[in-house]
Amino acid sequence: MVISFLFIVSGKCYSQIQDEGLAEQKVSSPAQFNLGADLVSRYIWRGKDFGNSPAIQPNVTFSVAGFKIGAWGSFGFVPYTEQINDSTSVNMGNYAEVDPFVSYTLKGFTLAVTDFFTINGLTPNSGNYFNYKNSTTGHTFEISLAWAGPDKFPLQLFVGTLVYGADKGKDSEGNYGLGTTNNYSTYFEAAYPFTIKGVGVKPFIGGIPFGSSWYCPTSGIVNAGLTVSKTLQITKEFGLPLFTSIVVNPQSQCVFFVFGLSL
Repeated sequence: MVISFLFIVSGKCYSQIQDEGLAEQKVSSPAQFNLGADLVSRYIWRGKDFGNSPAIQPNVTFSVAGFKIGAWGSFGFVPYTEQINDSTSVNMGNYAEVDPFVSYTLKGFTLAVTDFFTINGLTPNSGNYFNYKNSTTGHTFEISLAWAGPDKFPLQLFVGTLVYGADKGKDSEGNYGLGTTNNYSTYFEAAYPFTIKGVGVKPFIGGIPFGSSWYCPTSGIVNAGLTVSKTLQITKEFGLPLFTSIVVNPQSQCVFFVFGLSL
């Protein structure tokens, strides 16, 4: 069992620990730019630790009339190692990820296309950003659909499928990720955010219907837990949004305790 906890100060916008891609509650029509960054103690995404390090996570978006285009990234502070087998580990350097995306929201539904691009020592061609050949690219494209309920019933539902790129099925020995055909790894999540005396509370649960090198080799729950958030008011005009999450992954038998701050 892995236990990760580190207190760290952080940056801005929306945190993407486990609920990246969930639909927003409201859509504003005027065109606007938003930018910021979060600092988090760990980058935990859908029940998996990426980089085993504190990270800075910048973002920039342009939105108008339900359309949104932007990019999100995560950059680890320190190098990390990846355990290949019982006797071999690989120095991966500092984790880096850049994810451009485009989405459209209408009546609570958000349709999005995200390009996940990771730079590390194991992903083939991860340093070649302009290689989009399906068999060798380091990009992975996901199509997702999210729904956010009304204020009286703020249930959030999400489903995303990887449709192209570095998400391969099994090889001849049954190892996910080493085959030659797309695996179409799929992830489902449900969350129910609510507020208690000014404190945001969001329980969530997510899982996969079949094995994947991105998540786990067998179907089941891979991401469940609770996020609690609160704004620490510094002055009348300025507050610091704080959040903490406890995340468990029953498939990999891991638990993570994450803290972050946004500006």
